[in-house]
Amino acid sequence: MRRSAVTAVGAAVALLVLTGCSSGGDTGAVPGRSAPTTPAAATSRDAPPSPSAPPAKGSAKVVSTVAEGLASPWGLAALPDGDLLVSSRDEGTITRVDAESGKKTVIGDVPGVSPAGEGGLLGIALSPSYASDHQVYAYFTTEGDNRIARMFYDEKKPAGQQLGSPDTVLRGIPKGSIHNGGRIAFGPDKMLYAGTGETGETGLAQDRKSLAGKILRMTPDGQPVHGNPEADSVVYSLGHRNVQGLAWDSEKRLWASEFGQNTWDELNLIEPGRNYGWPDVEGKAGERGFVDPVAQWKTDEASPSGIAYAEGSIWMAALRGERLWRIPLAGRESAAAPQALLTSEYGRLRTVLSAGGDKVWLMTSNTDGRGTPKPGDDRILLLEVA
Repeated sequence: MRRSAVTAVGAAVALLVLTGCSSGGDTGAVPGRSAPTTPAAATSRDAPPSPSAPPAKGSAKVVSTVAEGLASPWGLAALPDGDLLVSSRDEGTITRVDAESGKKTVIGDVPGVSPAGEGGLLGIALSPSYASDHQVYAYFTTEGDNRIARMFYDEKKPAGQQLGSPDTVLRGIPKGSIHNGGRIAFGPDKMLYAGTGETGETGLAQDRKSLAGKILRMTPDGQPVHGNPEADSVVYSLGHRNVQGLAWDSEKRLWASEFGQNTWDELNLIEPGRNYGWPDVEGKAGERGFVDPVAQWKTDEASPSGIAYAEGSIWMAALRGERLWRIPLAGRESAAAPQALLTSEYGRLRTVLSAGGDKVWLMTSNTDGRGTPKPGDDRILLLEVA
């Protein structure tokens, strides 16, 4: 669903926080990127060798279909034994998928989920200490807000009763019928990151006091982290329309995919305190104070959701575009033009997750009310990428 741009409310706030917002309706992109900071000087003897860029052209081969018959799947997380957890946006449940047999077992529902429009049970992630604490984190829409909660997963209990009561980590993220963001992930620093949307109220993306239209960074308990732009805030970057993809490269740089409105979808390199421009700019604008995207797409070619990093490239799932985009990286820049793969073969694509090495999991999104389901939808595919 596309919407006409709304006039930004009030004056744009300080250039604090960077990230891109996306349209819950699976559309375009956002702001720009400013010049990279210069690292401390180092001699050629001390400087590590620059990693070689991946080839301009790559491939994505479907190795197997891991699971079929999923209902409105959204979030995906890998358990230590290789099985997968999948969240259902509209049903508010989390299902365990046996990675070998494809068997699906509902482990429980998340109380308080209020699915409507683009809201519901969205991203999920495992605690960085999952081996000892067995905590599963979830981002979901309630009747009054979007929030993040964690639940104890007890595999010894009967199916359907294995999730404990939600312990709310962060509440008060604005909700809407569109642009709820929803992706969560733990970074290399073991902090929790979340991509939010501006709910269709574009002015919220530039309001540093609002959690909407931002990328957030917090402790596993939901508290602001040392090193955030403001010591008492979980806001990490701002000026986003609807962020639904988060991933880190081999150098621990954070990347985010973002829906634009009518013109440009984006892939952004995220740095703390930077402003990614929405609603003032969309795509590569070159405007002072805003960060340009590293790559951009016409909205009918992308409408990006999840991303993953593997084999030197970002792999980006496209909803409206119905394809998997490969963006080879050379440090902070793209090494070559983005490459479209699997175009129109599996319909709308929602989530990509690294499976280690040259493998990624790819999840479709054809039962979300906007796709055209085929027999077997929705499904999880295991890909070999290069």
